Amino acid sequence: MKSAVETLNPTRVRLTVEVPFEELKPSLDAAYKKINQQVTVPGFRKGKIPARVIDQRFGRGAVLEEAVNDALPKFYTEAVNEGDLNPLGQPEVDITELKDNEVLAFTAEVDVRPTLEIPDYSGIEVEVDAVEVSDEDIEKSVEQLRERFASTSAVERAAAEGDVVTIDLEAKVDGEVLEDGVAKGVSYTIGSGELLDGIDEAVTGLEAGGSATFTTELKGGSAVGKEAEVTVDVTAVATRELPELDDDFAQLASEFDTLEELQADSRKRLEQMKKYDQATQAQERVLDALLELVEVPIPEKLLEDEIRTRKHNLESHQLSQMGLDLEGYLKIQNKSAEEFDAELKQQAEKGIKTQFVLDELVTKEKLSVGQDELTEHLMRRAQSSGMSPDQFAQAVVEGGQVPMLVGEVARGKALAAVVEAATVKDTKGEVVDLDEEDETAETVTAAAEGEPEAAQTAEEKPEA
Repeated sequence: MKSAVETLNPTRVRLTVEVPFEELKPSLDAAYKKINQQVTVPGFRKGKIPARVIDQRFGRGAVLEEAVNDALPKFYTEAVNEGDLNPLGQPEVDITELKDNEVLAFTAEVDVRPTLEIPDYSGIEVEVDAVEVSDEDIEKSVEQLRERFASTSAVERAAAEGDVVTIDLEAKVDGEVLEDGVAKGVSYTIGSGELLDGIDEAVTGLEAGGSATFTTELKGGSAVGKEAEVTVDVTAVATRELPELDDDFAQLASEFDTLEELQADSRKRLEQMKKYDQATQAQERVLDALLELVEVPIPEKLLEDEIRTRKHNLESHQLSQMGLDLEGYLKIQNKSAEEFDAELKQQAEKGIKTQFVLDELVTKEKLSVGQDELTEHLMRRAQSSGMSPDQFAQAVVEGGQVPMLVGEVARGKALAAVVEAATVKDTKGEVVDLDEEDETAETVTAAAEGEPEAAQTAEEKPEA
């Protein structure tokens, strides 16, 4: 077999392949055997029909077609390996010549990973937020804990802001009660903003047994985005009582004996959270700076596939679980379809660029993934998916996703190497010493705004 590679553009090539006919013999034998099992010819036992009879009865062309369909993937793969290519997606194959007992020739156009030049990235400098925990931050944290231990007691008066009311709701659109528009015994804190727009004004001033009707735009459900007439009946009014901020509260709400110890622990936890946020912010900004340094051509079809995949996942998984369609989602987000498409394209481009650049860095820096690293990553992914490690590992193996997980870990290590080489300063001008976090491999996904799913396709075989 002879093959040649023609570069059509930085992300697409055309393979020209010429195969001597004798190399088709195994596929021809397989074609005759397959046809033998599928047809019946009087005078011959099934599976024992001579090749010349098959040629006479069914035509040599049918045999050649079957043989070529069988052989193409093998010859295409050999040509890809010979050309040292990294194909993306399915090739477009065109048989240019097929002469019986002489030659098979075909071309295959396919997208390939672009060749990237990674410049020196040690000069990258980024600025991140300083880690600062104020007294107000601690007060807010302790107050949130205090809210969790609040008690309620029924009162016989009109409801006011901060009170907890028990309510029944009924929503109508165009005079018809919605199937999912009735709720009873709902507990709601006035002023929390956790329910419908307009409900605070409607229930404020009502006593138990009181009722009000208001109009609002529905934020979810079967009539999302539509104006609804909502009737709210107040069945009970209760006041919330917060515990005193003292040592007794610290003992009630935590393992600490004093309020001072509880506040000190809150400061420590807030500092840890802000340090983690700072590390994540550093990775995101270093990645952005790295992407600006590298010119990354993107295959058009890969980008189209990535956009389509992201849109499908949003509509079929995330929005459907929320009871929303895309139109309702855009209305809530106050975005036009054009703005949404532009953002989706931008995210898809960044995801693909990130994978290409980090994969190139993995090769350049000769980074490898150890079994312990892969196992640790698998455990974290299992935890985030809600599956047991054994269940997740089985699903990964059965789905052929092990190379994908290895790639995620390797890209995480590549990003960590760039972050380590970069200079990171906070808004006070202080150099930030970022310890190597276990989460580094995880935050690469968030920093890239999602792994490019369409870009994960490795070498694929051509369809006949």
